[in-house]
Amino acid sequence: MSLSQTQIIRSLSEALQWFEKELAWGAPIAELRHLTGRIGELYAAMITRGQLALSVNQAGYDVVSAEGEKISVKTFTSSTRINFNANTLDHATRVMVLQICIEEDEPSIKELLDCSVEELKSELREVAGGVYLPVNAILKPPAKPISELAEVASATWRDMRVAQLENGTIIAFENGQLVPVTKPALRPIASDIGVELLNSMGRAKNTRSLGSEIIKVLNSLQAD
Repeated sequence: MSLSQTQIIRSLSEALQWFEKELAWGAPIAELRHLTGRIGELYAAMITRGQLALSVNQAGYDVVSAEGEKISVKTFTSSTRINFNANTLDHATRVMVLQICIEEDEPSIKELLDCSVEELKSELREVAGGVYLPVNAILKPPAKPISELAEVASATWRDMRVAQLENGTIIAFENGQLVPVTKPALRPIASDIGVELLNSMGRAKNTRSLGSEIIKVLNSLQAD
């Protein structure tokens, strides 16, 4: 049975929320492979407007795109190599390698590789019993450190200052000192000024969404 795009998006949101819960409960991120794999497949199905493979553990690929491409999806959190099965690799026509990172206390998905199987083959290395792709071959250059990013918006509330950086990141300062974890510092401000913590779907707003709204409301209040 095929899933609608709405169902795929909702399933991805639910899987990410469960991933966050597991981390909050103290589960080591390396032990959440069952979730990371599913998150990657749902993400790939969403961005290609495709479908998950009909068979569980379908040999060689995980998603079929709207154009009929058979996509092998590899998702990891931290690793030095991505393993492939040489015997089933040609069952796929496209490969996507995704990384789940924790940014601002929340999981985010990074696309590290999206290419044809033929393009992938030139990057593979052989190892006893299979082939693999070195992760360092596809890692993107590190982003600029926060200290080098410009602020594009900010607002103050009592002894707190909330700022949005050029890449969208939200940071907070208390008495001039950078707060190590941003989101908990935003909640009392939101409560004080009447900003909802939940979005229209009843889910908790992420740090960027909550912080951006707080800045807008504070600046509006201070302009009155």
